[in-house]
Amino acid sequence: MDRVFIENLAVSAVIGVYDWERAVRQTVVLDLEMAWDIGAAAAEDTLEHALDYAAVSRHVEAFAQQGQFCLLETLAERLAADLRRHFGIAWLRLRVAKPGAVPGAGSVGVIIERGEE
Repeated sequence: MDRVFIENLAVSAVIGVYDWERAVRQTVVLDLEMAWDIGAAAAEDTLEHALDYAAVSRHVEAFAQQGQFCLLETLAERLAADLRRHFGIAWLRLRVAKPGAVPGAGSVGVIIERGEE
């Protein structure tokens, strides 16, 4: 299966378990890899049959901004389910990272895979 990817998508979200984290927006960085047959889009050279990564990116940003999450795990699970449902994505790998969350680490986060390739 072909894959469409989006890397280093920075979005703003209310995320964290501490009181101060519930009162501010923080940046999370996402990488997405999504199974998609690009054959029809490539043959026709049109967006009609492509997985529109600009639309996916806008959707991810809106999803993150509208929600409030305690855990990265919750954001990852809910976003994966939402993307699969909304765009008809059969399989995806999603990496959600929270830069600066742990002193001394560049970033921490989770990587999940959902669906069938």
